[in-house]
Amino acid sequence: MERTEILVSGGGIAGLIAAAAFGSAGHQVTCVDPAPPITDEATEGSDLRSTAFLHPSIAVLSAAGLWERLAPHATPLQVMRIIDAGGKLSQARLTRDFDAAEISDQPFGWNLPNWLLKREISARLATLQNVRFLPGTGTAGLIARENEALVTLTDGTRLRADLVIGADGRNSPVRQALGIGTRTLRYGQKALAFAVTHDRPHDNISTEIHRSGGPFTLVPLPDRNGKPSSAVVWMERGPETARLRALPPEEFSAELNRRSAGVLGHLTQATRLTEWPIISQISDNFTGPRTALIAEAAHVVPPIGAQGLNMSLADLAALIELSSGSPGSRASLDAYNRRRRPEALARLIGIDALNRTSMISARPLRDLRAAALGSLYAVAPVRRVLMRAGLGVS
Repeated sequence: MERTEILVSGGGIAGLIAAAAFGSAGHQVTCVDPAPPITDEATEGSDLRSTAFLHPSIAVLSAAGLWERLAPHATPLQVMRIIDAGGKLSQARLTRDFDAAEISDQPFGWNLPNWLLKREISARLATLQNVRFLPGTGTAGLIARENEALVTLTDGTRLRADLVIGADGRNSPVRQALGIGTRTLRYGQKALAFAVTHDRPHDNISTEIHRSGGPFTLVPLPDRNGKPSSAVVWMERGPETARLRALPPEEFSAELNRRSAGVLGHLTQATRLTEWPIISQISDNFTGPRTALIAEAAHVVPPIGAQGLNMSLADLAALIELSSGSPGSRASLDAYNRRRRPEALARLIGIDALNRTSMISARPLRDLRAAALGSLYAVAPVRRVLMRAGLGVS
């Protein structure tokens, strides 16, 4: 039976970063995932979403030896703009800008395409002699004991590990092997994710447009073929998403530009559409014997306010800190669960409320939503508290 200090189950972005972070901290790491990462935008199955790394996450990426690779490709997010377009004409009737300059000399964060993240993180893992990445191999079985975890991989290999990190998604095999349940909230929503080019520069402004069905978000990307570009996350109820996907290109373009309220001029679809189901979910426990859950194995939230992967990196930062003496010890895992689950639950509750508010279709309630946004923004101390809370700093 082979030996590894840390087994990371899951080779998505969170799992790859976890492998790089623990490897950079000097631990012997094995990372497995059933599917090899797709590292080219044009390849079928590539993840066309983007990730905005908020400022506190940069320290985690730097310690993992990743930020120097990612920074040249990253687009800063200086302003978070919220637009209410829920009036009678579905036009931008209320705009509020949350500017990072009010609370810091740094941007809120930096945005990168997910396919590019997988490319650069995989390249970093290849430089770490104490890290093995085994794409095409998954976790088939787990026996978690107080003194060690025994893992069986899909190729039949058996491993002993001091710590197993479940970073294997919302249907986590590691979580299921531990018998840990979840609480799941369903919205009947799906998100379309794709990239666009547009007439006007984005000026490093990330824009959330609220009407009904869910937010329509434009997140800055580097220019594409000499034209300003942004990533789109378009959330709607499931039947509406299906209708949109079935439209001919010309009609989809018209709907796209109607939904964007014209904030960046004419939008032109630049990549294919990808679709993702929207839920909120939290694990009943974030740990088991010799095992810790992070990222979507532990919590799933709608893509609002760039919270999802940044919550995952907060998990990782806490786990690395608490594992420094003895990875997988009961004391370190108990401390991790006490620290991260209440914080994740609080954020899930807040994001759930924001999403339900954004889904409102009744006109009087949309008017109330706009009034509430205007009132909160008008009070400078409240505005700054909201910005700090969004970043996860005090």
